[in-house]
Amino acid sequence: MNYKIMLLLFLFFPSFLIAGGDGSHAIHFSYLWIIPFVGILLSIAIFPLINEHFWHKNFGKISAFWALLFAFPFFISFGYGTLYHFTHALLLEYVPFIVLLFALFTISGGIVLRGNFVGTPGLNLVFLFVGTLLASWMGTTGAAMLLIRPLIRANKWRENKIHIIIFFIFLVANIGGSLTPLGDPPLFIGFLKGVDFFWTTKYMFLPMLFVSSILMILFYFIDNYYYNKELSNKPPNQAVNFSIQGKINFILLFGVIASVILSGFYKDDLGFVSIFDNDLRISFLLRDLVLFSLAIISYKITSIDLRKENGFTWFPIMEVAKLFAGIFITVIPALSILGENKEAFSTLTPNIYFWLTGSLSGFLDNAPTYLVFFNAAGADPNN
Repeated sequence: MNYKIMLLLFLFFPSFLIAGGDGSHAIHFSYLWIIPFVGILLSIAIFPLINEHFWHKNFGKISAFWALLFAFPFFISFGYGTLYHFTHALLLEYVPFIVLLFALFTISGGIVLRGNFVGTPGLNLVFLFVGTLLASWMGTTGAAMLLIRPLIRANKWRENKIHIIIFFIFLVANIGGSLTPLGDPPLFIGFLKGVDFFWTTKYMFLPMLFVSSILMILFYFIDNYYYNKELSNKPPNQAVNFSIQGKINFILLFGVIASVILSGFYKDDLGFVSIFDNDLRISFLLRDLVLFSLAIISYKITSIDLRKENGFTWFPIMEVAKLFAGIFITVIPALSILGENKEAFSTLTPNIYFWLTGSLSGFLDNAPTYLVFFNAAGADPNN
């Protein structure tokens, strides 16, 4: 290796990586190695606020910059030995994560709910209730895509409607997805790590029901208050007619649910494929192939006009794919450091975990936050 490159690496990364002495793939990082991870998080938090146009044109380049800032010195230091860690982050975590999102996003984007809805407190509550129920089975993204536009159209005549969207975000886009790995990406990451598919259904159903009930009751009283102030603007009463277009996609969604559940049941029965010492379950590979195929089938058989009516574009999933590729790479040293210090986290109380995870997911996103604290807690789904 060129001595000038070595000198630069020692200057900018003074605590070099040291391979684990037990012959394993353990890596010991200094805290300086998490700078790219912090950098990509700050970029996501700050750039859209100070220059939204620049961000939308360059978010992929920004993500790649931080990923390469970590990956290049990492590879220079350890050569092909680093491929284990890159393969683990990308093939075992990132690819399944993004394939599931891609499938749910594409299939849900082909379902259109039409109707001459008028936004009353009762009807709005029905929207929130149905969306909360659907979110755990078609994903928070899918449920939001299905219902947000009809909800906005129904309340177009309302003067005070910001609270409707806020509660929609609380219930449909977040809390509603807490019961299955299909509902929210972090739960799917847990599923990939060995958490049972119905674990959250079993342990989170009552807390989810409790919190959702409080929010729905609170929403109804708030919405009713504003509704009574706006009755003079209400459109004339008429019979509600609604229809669902693109219903074939519900069958494809069922295929997504079935393939994910079956991959969990048969995860150890079909064997493994080893790539750079990473064992990829064949059942998981087949699941990802099925999910990708279902998404392509949905796109091919669904009218493009329906997708346009739904406001469907590829931009959201492209943004997620590019940003999370950078996040899953740069988070490698952070996860390693947490794994080495997991004993310290064992002393934390549930209340502290609650506030730490909530604070981090507020600007990082809940999927990487789940991954971080899953490793901090010991990365053992059986405990």
